[in-house]
Amino acid sequence: MKFNFEIKLTQTKLIIISSLFFVLFDNFVFFKKSYEAFGNLFFMFALGGLLFVVISTLLIIVSNRFIIKPLLIILFLVSSVAAYYMQVYGTIISDNMIQNVIETDSKEVYDLLSVKLFVFLFFLGVVPSIFVYKVKIVKNGIKKELISRLKLLVFNIMLVPILYLLFSKYWVSFFRTHKTLRMYTNPTYYIYSLAKFVKEKYFTKPMKFKHIALDAKLKKRGKPKLVVFVLGEAARYDHFSLNGYNRDTNKYLEKIKDVISFSNVHSCGTETAVSVPCMFSLYNRSNYSDKKAKNTDSVIDILERVGVNVLWRDNDSGSKGVASRIKNYEDYNHAHIKPYCNDFECRDDVLLYNLQKWVDEVNNSKPIFIVLHTKGSHGPDYYKRYPKKYEEYKPVCKSNQLQECTKEEVINGYDNTIVYTDYFLSEVIKFLKNNEKNYKVAMYYMADHGESLGENGIYLHGLPFFIAPDVQKHPASVAWFGKNFDVNISCVKKIANNAYTQDNLFSTLLGLMDIKTKVYDPKMDIFYKCRIKNEK
Repeated sequence: MKFNFEIKLTQTKLIIISSLFFVLFDNFVFFKKSYEAFGNLFFMFALGGLLFVVISTLLIIVSNRFIIKPLLIILFLVSSVAAYYMQVYGTIISDNMIQNVIETDSKEVYDLLSVKLFVFLFFLGVVPSIFVYKVKIVKNGIKKELISRLKLLVFNIMLVPILYLLFSKYWVSFFRTHKTLRMYTNPTYYIYSLAKFVKEKYFTKPMKFKHIALDAKLKKRGKPKLVVFVLGEAARYDHFSLNGYNRDTNKYLEKIKDVISFSNVHSCGTETAVSVPCMFSLYNRSNYSDKKAKNTDSVIDILERVGVNVLWRDNDSGSKGVASRIKNYEDYNHAHIKPYCNDFECRDDVLLYNLQKWVDEVNNSKPIFIVLHTKGSHGPDYYKRYPKKYEEYKPVCKSNQLQECTKEEVINGYDNTIVYTDYFLSEVIKFLKNNEKNYKVAMYYMADHGESLGENGIYLHGLPFFIAPDVQKHPASVAWFGKNFDVNISCVKKIANNAYTQDNLFSTLLGLMDIKTKVYDPKMDIFYKCRIKNEK
């Protein structure tokens, strides 16, 4: 005997059921954080009621008989993934995070896959999508359907003042003091963020590309310079023993004379897609936008235009547009160079592979500027970022489900990535020392942002800047100068603990490479006061 159950619903009833599902099953983090803020269970019902009003009203406005099913299926699938990342890592799906997702690579996506993600996807995405797919939409006339939607709309409009009157003392605090709670609503906030991203990316007036520093000139000061800028990933300043951390995570650098750590540097953003283009741009964090940065010369463009030999080697997620216009860009993300690489990724020391050969082959009468973009401490699979021999702290978390590991395991894995970064930087310095005969050499290291390691239930990075914890905005930074470089080491050590931001990088790099231009700001150049200006 065959049973055939057929569910018939009007569009309005399907909207009501779907809206309730979103509220009840996709907003655990929103209700959890709201309860922590207000401690009133009945107000949680009021918040649920308001969220239902917003979701159902949006669906009333944008859906019709032809798109309601595919629209709901897409929302269920995306919302299930959003619910997972918010609950597991404390992520907020902002417009910057959407940009970061779009610009990420397949290997980063692979690191974030897990059984738990597919459980969320199945029960919160696939199951309700199957329900929507199976539902037979009752074909009401336009008039009848319009009346049905108007009834729901009137109900929503009437519900809002009732909820306000019942909990008036809470709403003012919710909308003024606890604005960040709204960022955890699902799917409303990521829909808002997506609309904001799309508007900025595709529907704002195209910008004409702006060439800057056209007056730039390279000042000749004796022996040419060879400067390596190591662009780090997710390295926290407070996990460097150079900055007082209670673990010896910098045992390689500590053996090298005159390595200087900058302990008070703050980033432009909390994600690579923002920090990297911002730190190399003319713009400060206060007036930065992705569109302006990608339509304006970066400091890398200026260096190449004045005759510096520029090379960008990448083992992370690309230059985010910074190196898109230079001649020498090398991607090692998909290299298969033994013994540096396995089937999935390469260790950061691949960035030094044949680097000496490249230096030997360029015009050695000109200065050289090299960017090595490392994978560094990219999470959540910290244990994949370093060779086994650098696993000094055990046990380590061997899962991308960081919240299921102990705090000790997470920190151990992360600290091992810092140990390996420390080793890598020491190898960069060794490479530079081997070139001191022909060049004045220096290394400058700065991570793009910091990282959360479970503090307050938050992992990784990428929270909106104004609510992100300091550990996501406080990256590590280290400098080393060769014996003939035109910088007074004693002076640099005295200023190392001053407060700086990635806004300083643009003019600092111009200064290090002896570039004279009107856009150079000596007040923003970290090493300006320490430069030996009378060298011939």
